[in-house]
Amino acid sequence: MRYAVGIDVGGTNTRVALIDEHFHIIQREQFLTDKEEAGETICGIKNIIRGFQVKVEGISISCPGPLDLMAGIVLTPPNLPGWHNLPIEKRLQEALGVPVYLENDANLACLAEAAAGAGKDSRYVQFLTVSTGIGAGFCIDRKIYHGSRGFAQEVANSVLWRNGPFQGDLKKGSVESISSGTAIVKRAKEAGLSVKHAGEVYQLAEKGNTAAKEIMEDAYEFLSNFIGILYGVLDPDLFILGGSVALKIPGFIEEIQSRAEEKVYTALRDHIHVVPAQLGEDCGLIGAAYLVFHTP
Repeated sequence: MRYAVGIDVGGTNTRVALIDEHFHIIQREQFLTDKEEAGETICGIKNIIRGFQVKVEGISISCPGPLDLMAGIVLTPPNLPGWHNLPIEKRLQEALGVPVYLENDANLACLAEAAAGAGKDSRYVQFLTVSTGIGAGFCIDRKIYHGSRGFAQEVANSVLWRNGPFQGDLKKGSVESISSGTAIVKRAKEAGLSVKHAGEVYQLAEKGNTAAKEIMEDAYEFLSNFIGILYGVLDPDLFILGGSVALKIPGFIEEIQSRAEEKVYTALRDHIHVVPAQLGEDCGLIGAAYLVFHTP
C-alpha cells in the first residue's frame, strides 16, 4: 500500500492526515494554527508525521495564498501574518527527508473534486469556495492549471463594482468584498444588524429585512456575474461551489445557477452548470494526497 501525508493549514486549525492510495484517511490529527509564529505550527506538523508508523511517498501542504509555488514559499496570506515569506517546502523536506509540495488550498480542493468528487466525470473543472473569503482553482484532466508563474485563479481581488464595498487590503468592489461570508457580515453590521455569520443575514433577508435583502442580492448578483465571466474565458464543463456560505445557505447554489445563466449568451445557457462540492472539509487533504501520488 502507498501512503502520503496531506496537510491543511487554515487560519484557525492545522490538520495533518495519513492517506492511502485509495484516498482513505487512515489517521488524522488537528491542532490550532499559530498565526503569529509559524515555527510552532511547523514543529507540531513534524512531530505528528514522525509518529506515523509507515513510510510515506511525500507530503503536500494545502495553504491559503498568495504562494510562490515554484520556490515553495508562503508569501503573504492575510490570515497568517507570522507566515510571510516562509520557505515551508525546504524546512519540512530537510527535516523529514521526503518530497514536499506546497499548493494553494483552493487548487487542491479543485483537484480533489475533479479526481474523486463532483467533477470526476468531467475534463474541465472550475472550483470556487465561498466561505470566509473566496478562492478558486481550475483543473484540466485532473491537473491543476497554474498559469505562467503559478498565480492563476487568484481571483478574490477581481474588481466587479466600481466604488463598491471593500474590506482589509482588498480592492474596492472586489468579488470577495461583496460575496464572501466576511463581506456579507461586515456589510450587515455596517447597516446596524446584529449578526455573527452570513446565514443569519440570509435569515433576516427571508423575513423581509430590507438591508439584509440588499446585501444578499449583491452577493448573489456579483458572484453570478463573476461566474459568467469565468465561463466566457474558460468554458468549463461545470462550476463546483464549496465553502460554508455556498453549502449551508439554503438555495444558494440554485440561485447562482439561475443568475449565471442570465450572464451568458442565450445559446450557451444550457451548458453552464453550477453544482455543490461533494467532499466536504476533507477535500484539501484528499487533493494533497492525489498531488503526491500523481507527481512524477
